[in-house]
Amino acid sequence: MSNSARSLPDVAYVAQPGLSGRLDWVGMDDIQAPVMLVGEDDQPMRFPARVGAFVDLARPDQRGIHMSRLYLHVDQALSTQAVKPALLRTLLDGFLASHRDLSSRALLRIRFDYLVRRRALVSDNAGWKSYPVVLTAKLEGGRFDLELGLEVLYSSTCPASAALARQLIQQRFRADFSTQDLLAREQVAEWLGSEQGICATPHSQRSSAEVKVRLREDVESLPFVDLIDCIESALQTPVQTAVKREDEQAFAGLNGGNLMFCEDAARRMQSALDRDARITDFWLRASHFESLHPHNAVAVASKGVPGGYLGGSTV
Repeated sequence: MSNSARSLPDVAYVAQPGLSGRLDWVGMDDIQAPVMLVGEDDQPMRFPARVGAFVDLARPDQRGIHMSRLYLHVDQALSTQAVKPALLRTLLDGFLASHRDLSSRALLRIRFDYLVRRRALVSDNAGWKSYPVVLTAKLEGGRFDLELGLEVLYSSTCPASAALARQLIQQRFRADFSTQDLLAREQVAEWLGSEQGICATPHSQRSSAEVKVRLREDVESLPFVDLIDCIESALQTPVQTAVKREDEQAFAGLNGGNLMFCEDAARRMQSALDRDARITDFWLRASHFESLHPHNAVAVASKGVPGGYLGGSTV
């Protein structure tokens, strides 16, 4: 520190607080910073991020923390190194080392959109998909906790609505051919291919899967794509990027073959996440933005680890 810096007043350090008390978290949120990640092709990718950096204020007699120290740690680490669990642990260690006399725990939260190149279902096309990601790391009492959260958009078609639509189609079929006892196969096929034949369709809607997973302390990399693939494979109907008519038809087939209430979607994801040994706990929420009514259908599930996400009590 320069002599001029030493001469500047530091009210947070020398002044006593008007009221004493320990504070759970103090720091900065929405710090603008880049995050560098290694892509599937082992090439580095940079994403603009918003970062939260916090420590507790364990000493009730101290007025404040050294926020500039948190900022400099974040800037120096994220500007030069790829984000991995080891880097996040080192960053939290730095938070506490720079507040050795004030704090006993540290928290880091990084929010950004992760881009993945996705191929079309049938046609020879591809496009980019953006997945909102939140990384949360905490260090307390020597224990390092790491949580990866993301959102996946998918399509859901209501099973009840599908059954009601099928009934209307049956009724129309009986009415249109009420005078005929025998029908040729091509005659039926032609009717099914007409607008009159498909006189009712089930309601379907864009839906959201919000997932938070706690990773084992010994994981060496962040499984962004693995987790995205896990959720999309479980649901089978992720929203698409580049879409030609053949892709749209294939997507219609996927929706028809994967009729889902929100409860079905939540259980599919629950089963898939249960099988990943890297995940110690998880919380998920399936939200169907219904086209039938103005409110959403929601289902929440968790692994139910004691002391973890508390059996899905967070909605």
